[in-house]
Amino acid sequence: MKDYLVLISCACFLIFLVPGRYRRYFAVGGWASIVGYLFLELPYYISINNFVYPTITLLSLPFLYITAKYLLRDDPRVLQLSTIAAVAFLIYAPFAYIPALGDWLIGTVTNQTSAVLTAIGYPVNFTTWNMMERNGFRTEIILACTGIQSIAIMLGVAWGTRATYLQKIAGFLLVFPTIYILNILRNVFVVTAYSEQWFPYLPAIAGNGEFGYESFFWAHNVMAEIGALIFLVALAYTLFMILPELGNLADGLYRLYRDEAERIVRPKARGSDL
Repeated sequence: MKDYLVLISCACFLIFLVPGRYRRYFAVGGWASIVGYLFLELPYYISINNFVYPTITLLSLPFLYITAKYLLRDDPRVLQLSTIAAVAFLIYAPFAYIPALGDWLIGTVTNQTSAVLTAIGYPVNFTTWNMMERNGFRTEIILACTGIQSIAIMLGVAWGTRATYLQKIAGFLLVFPTIYILNILRNVFVVTAYSEQWFPYLPAIAGNGEFGYESFFWAHNVMAEIGALIFLVALAYTLFMILPELGNLADGLYRLYRDEAERIVRPKARGSDL
């Protein structure tokens, strides 16, 4: 079911890119499918003690409500946001739905992560083509570990906004190599922290019954997640300087969602004197 929702979302956003009077409804369908996917994944996020995605999942409900409301009004800011999502899906979908392409990317990232680990003095053994082992601790590299989601999102941001081709090319040259290289370093940090047991702290919070998992939790679910978030914010700020239109869009979207969130939280604030 989860895979079907991703496929439905992808199809809806791609149809949305085709001009037509009903395109806004397909954008609503795309966003609704993403939210549905997040909720179906919620048990998995909880099982691995991941706190970032459950938070995003809960926040996705008011986001969906506001987004759908303004899509149906043909609001240009939300239409532009949906265009960004559609472009991101165009980049991500081939790696997600063509096994040979996805496996090639996973294998490439796995080998490069292993090469860096060897270079810094933490060599690993391979138990399978994408499974690395050191000191008895195994780490599997999957598509989510390749950075393709972040690359697709940020390229969607760069290419889904109104800008010249030169600006879009500059955005690509900033986004792709930067995220790709930093993601390799992120993998190196997680594998090393886990295999060397750097953070064996607070098993009641970070443990899942698996020996040594605490170090993986703190390295992968906390430090790497927070570090990635800070980095993406910094990267977005740099994109604002390259693509001035992106800064205007971000400001417009911030004001829109902020004002609507305030109306949801305090729906009768304006009418309290009546």
